[in-house]
Amino acid sequence: MVSKDKYFCDMEIRQYTSKTHNITLWIAQIILFLLFISGAVTKLFFPAEKLAAMWPWTAVNGNLVILTGILDALAAFGLILPMMTGIAPKLTFFAALGAAGLMMGAIVFHIGRGEAEHIGINVFTLLVALFIAWNRKSVKSPSS
Repeated sequence: MVSKDKYFCDMEIRQYTSKTHNITLWIAQIILFLLFISGAVTKLFFPAEKLAAMWPWTAVNGNLVILTGILDALAAFGLILPMMTGIAPKLTFFAALGAAGLMMGAIVFHIGRGEAEHIGINVFTLLVALFIAWNRKSVKSPSS
């Protein structure tokens, strides 16, 4: 027979782990929000000449820069707003998948251009996005 003390101790550990896990997910979501929103602002509002000096790939196609800027903004807000507001929190899962897809595309694009040495941030972002997607796949409420 299991003592009541052991039962309550196990419950406290699970609650602590769940709370820690949720905090870790929020930190990951905020980090990706900041990365994606800064990318969106840079791509959408910086002059093309400054962008090309920072990121040579942006000189390839102006429409690609605008498209990725818009996708960055959608990913940023999709990673935060649904969970924060409690309105359709399941969208966080889909935003994380979209962010992962965007990063996979960026990795392929940069490797194709011979810029493999610059994909570290893309790989990091991909892994964090997959972590969020995996852990938010069955979200039911903002506190989960």
